[in-house]
Amino acid sequence: MEPKANILVLGVGNLLLQDEGAGVRALEVFARTYTVPDGVELLDGGTSGLDLLHHIEGRDCLVILDVVKSGKPAGTLVRLEAEQVPALLDRKISPHQLGLSDLLAIARLTDTMPEKLVLLGVEPKSFDTGLEMSEEVGGCLEGLAAMLAGELGALGVEVQKLPE
Repeated sequence: MEPKANILVLGVGNLLLQDEGAGVRALEVFARTYTVPDGVELLDGGTSGLDLLHHIEGRDCLVILDVVKSGKPAGTLVRLEAEQVPALLDRKISPHQLGLSDLLAIARLTDTMPEKLVLLGVEPKSFDTGLEMSEEVGGCLEGLAAMLAGELGALGVEVQKLPE
């Protein structure tokens, strides 16, 4: 990776559907726990879909934080890369996957897809209406944030943990 990063970290999900908001919540934990240099943007994408296209245009790397229905136990952390991401989106890995799937498809069609695509996620337990996450998923947000710190470090980005 070049000295100056050009990375978008996108937390997605619906905070009103319990575990469905894990991507956004993990991004919040990461932002409270770590600092990143210029060139790394942290963005709460919520449930937006195609509205996010202009945010990913021109990026070298896109890291998405989201829930991933992989069939593993609730709270299991999952890492997908490159073609694994759109392939799994076709199998409905999260309730808002249509927006995210459409976003990535349009980015690919318009040749604006970042060179590197990574999805860091967690297996959800509940998508019931409510602001509280399940214990299994809520308890792994720090782990997902640490996973993101490691991912950025592997990309050559200097991530520093803030004092507690």
